[in-house]
Amino acid sequence: MRDKNAISCIVITKNEEKNIGRCLRSLDDVADEIIVLDSFSEDATEEICKQHKVRFEKIEWKGYSDTKNYGNTLASYKYILSVDADEALSEALINEIIQLKDKGFESDGYMVNRLTNYCGKWIRHCGWYPDKKLRLWNKELGKWEGYIHEEVKMKDGSRISSLKSDLLHYSYNSINDHLQQMIMFTDMMAQDLINKGRKPGILKLLVSPFVKFIKAYFLQGGFRDGFYGFVISVLSSCATFLKYAKARQFILLKK
Repeated sequence: MRDKNAISCIVITKNEEKNIGRCLRSLDDVADEIIVLDSFSEDATEEICKQHKVRFEKIEWKGYSDTKNYGNTLASYKYILSVDADEALSEALINEIIQLKDKGFESDGYMVNRLTNYCGKWIRHCGWYPDKKLRLWNKELGKWEGYIHEEVKMKDGSRISSLKSDLLHYSYNSINDHLQQMIMFTDMMAQDLINKGRKPGILKLLVSPFVKFIKAYFLQGGFRDGFYGFVISVLSSCATFLKYAKARQFILLKK
């Protein structure tokens, strides 16, 4: 009965010394096994992990989906809980998962609400909340898919439920952190467009960023998050422009 309701938690890391301790502490009461897959961190990530009861594996980076799917093959238990290093379970979510384990899993997968902390402020608008993610599931029925913004895809007919509590996401400590990651992710997003055969034109570059700002700041209530809501909305618009501009540049360079 214990193994039937046991949970293996998978965490991927690289240079996460600022976040990993908080993440692992939040898993102590719910995970029967914690597996950390580390892509050769150069900071204190490994030392911090070894202060906790985890299985620490160093592996070459395979991409988000493939790395996480590899971690799932190492899991001893049927149910997987996937948490990123910059995330942590809220107290309410910890208690909800404990109750779920005591009662027994009635669904094949469980969605959680992700609440993001941006420069010290919890963001509840801009399209960032509740940001539902499937993070607890039967590994026999689901796997990670996607080049970027990977997500768990479940087999047809799987039963999916939603948990009420929040998964806490500690995203960026500064606007500069956001800018640096935006540059990296828009490279990946542009490549994803190319891989899918999409060829954005000038009109797309002109209109899409404007539409993104209007949607995030006004329609999705970014103005309610004050200064940082405005910053997020502007940078989301910039990311949209960069994604299409980089894809178009790639196409032009190939001609």
